[in-house]
Amino acid sequence: MEEENKKKNQINVELKEDVAQGTYSNLAIITHSPSEFVMDFIRIMPGISKAEVKSRIILTPEHAKRLMLALKDNIAKYESVHGPIKHAEGQGDMMIPINFGGPTAQA
Repeated sequence: MEEENKKKNQINVELKEDVAQGTYSNLAIITHSPSEFVMDFIRIMPGISKAEVKSRIILTPEHAKRLMLALKDNIAKYESVHGPIKHAEGQGDMMIPINFGGPTAQA
């Protein structure tokens, strides 16, 4: 009986091939209203002054908090295996990765 209840509570998640490839993002902008959190995932390319939102995810406040807790848990697991993730210093929490750390272009 308990096994039947577990099967009833399972969700079959489908991952389509085009989504499975993922979308690279190196910047996220998060805004909120009283009823939702909006997360825009953006890709900034070096030398280009315009950036494009590649994906937008809209969450309820409850789901946003669950996501935060899941990320916190997964980061802790990652760091226990791979060591601490480096945090860029000197620009606060709102650092935008405009300088990619490579050589600057010269003509």
